[in-house]
This record gives sequence, structure tokens and C-alpha cells, in this order.
Amino acid sequence: MKPFVYITRKIPSEIVENLQSNFEVEMWEREDSPVPRTILLEKSKKASALFTVLSDNVDQELFEVSSELKVVANMAVGFDNIDLNAANEKGIAICNTPDVLTETTADLTFALLMATARRVVEAAQFVREGEWKSWSPLLLAGTDIHHKTIGIVGMGSIGEAVAKRAKGFDMEILYHNRSRKQKAEEELGAVYTELDELLKRADFVVCLAPLTAETKGLFQKEQFRMMKKSAIFINAARGPIVNEENLYEALQNKEIAGAGLDVFDKEPISADHPLLTLKNVVALPHIGSSSRETRYNMMMLCVENINLILNGDKPKTLVNKEWLGKEK
Repeated sequence: MKPFVYITRKIPSEIVENLQSNFEVEMWEREDSPVPRTILLEKSKKASALFTVLSDNVDQELFEVSSELKVVANMAVGFDNIDLNAANEKGIAICNTPDVLTETTADLTFALLMATARRVVEAAQFVREGEWKSWSPLLLAGTDIHHKTIGIVGMGSIGEAVAKRAKGFDMEILYHNRSRKQKAEEELGAVYTELDELLKRADFVVCLAPLTAETKGLFQKEQFRMMKKSAIFINAARGPIVNEENLYEALQNKEIAGAGLDVFDKEPISADHPLLTLKNVVALPHIGSSSRETRYNMMMLCVENINLILNGDKPKTLVNKEWLGKEK
């Protein structure tokens, strides 16, 4: 009997074909909603491999019922939806999709920064609603980006790619990270600072940190109060890093000038979410890596990792290095 592979969200048939010649493959056929938990657990019972997305909760319960499972290929860089400790206990490889989405996510992050600073979404809606009656000197005036100071919290590969774009705008680049980034400092002129100093100095605070126990709730009332009243906050990392109630209060009370958000604490958000009532918020539906080319590359990397592990080889992008030598 062929190993069974379950895909938790509908993906193009040409991607699935790369698995069907060697494995029995089944896929949740909905694009617009996640696979129900009961179905995911049921399919996991016989699966040798799971192709998951960031909204799937791959936890200890799932691993306990998965007697055949060898690999979870997660279509994301982040893996906060997966219980790594439980995976290690069961000897299951966890793979992600780094690198292939770095530049695309940096593009979106900087586009979000620009749209927020220059009030692009608000201005487009202004035209569509027939509000544009005449030209005036300060009509929908935003703030400059060039020659300002950007503060990047989380200087991984995406953070460095955003810094490259900021350099093109002649911005001063500050960053805060768990470790110093010598290459970014030498090639981009990035300056390492403690978080408090970054918050006080930056005109744009860009969150690109991974979601961990240390970063969950990192941005709260205290952090927003440290920022300039003219500052703009951008989050293209993970929603739970930010206390959304505190962010709403900071924006409403004009403690900061605006926010561009591609991620939220609970996704998807409803149309009546408090942050959506504010004109100085640009909100996107978690599309950081969403270009056709990059999403295809991410899917293909998941498929490659599944093929490699089920054929007894090492995967390209292994998250839990503890798995090496403990393969099932």
C-alpha cells in the first residue's frame, strides 16, 4: 500500500501531481475555509505526511493519533502553529518554507509601509466615493518616507530585505534582534539598538519578529507610548505579538500616527473589528508572501520535502534539527 499524504487546503492540480505518482493523496477541496478539526484528526490517523498551512493547529493531540506520520510540511516560514516538542517526542520531521518568500514578503511589507504613510487606501476610497471635488494644498497629505528612520524589530532574512529597500529611500536603519547582524551593519549601515531606544527614535517601527514565548504580547501600551506621536507601526510578522486593544487605544488617542497590519491576533478578523473603524489603519488579509510565483514555490518546496522524507532522504528545510538521527 502506498503511503498516504493529506493536504489541508486546496492547491493547484499541477502541484498535487508531483505526489500522486508515488503516494495516495487526498486534499481538502475548499479554498476559502480550513479543514474541520475532526476531519484533520481522522485523516492524520493514517497519514505518512501532512501538507499544512499556518491556520492548521498541529498539536500534541494530532501527533498522538498519528501512528504513521513521518513529516509535516508547513506552507509558511513560521511554525508557531506546530507543537515542536510533541513532534520531537514522536520523531516527526517538521519542515517549513523559508527563503523562497523573503523578497516577496519584503515587497509587501514596504508596500504596506508606503500605503500607510501616504494614505493610499484612504485616498483611493476617497476617489471611488466621489469625494474628490477639487485640488487643495493639504488634501490627504501623508508623511514622507525618504530620509526618515526605520526601526526593524526582528532582523531575519525578511528584515534584511526590508532594510535593503529602506536604504534605497535613504532611510536611517535601526534594528533590534536576538543577535547582531554584521552583514546588515556592514552592507546596509544598519545600527543595532535596544528595543526602547529603537521605539523612541524610529519614524516607522516595523515588526518582523517570529512569534515565540518571548515575543508574544511584545507590543503593548508601554511600547506604543515610547514611540513618536508621528510614528507609524507596521506588523507583517504574527498578530499575537501585538496587543490589539492597546494598539487601538494608541491610534485613537493619537499616541502614534498610524498602523499598517497584514496580520492579526485572531484570523480572519470580522468586518466590525475595532481597528477597521480607524482611517489611519491599513489592514490586509495576511498576504505577505502572496504572489503567484512565490506561493507556487512554497507549495513545491512542501512537496519536495515530503518526497524526500518519504523516500528516506533528508529534507531541504528542516525546522527541528533534533529529528536527524531519530528518523522513524
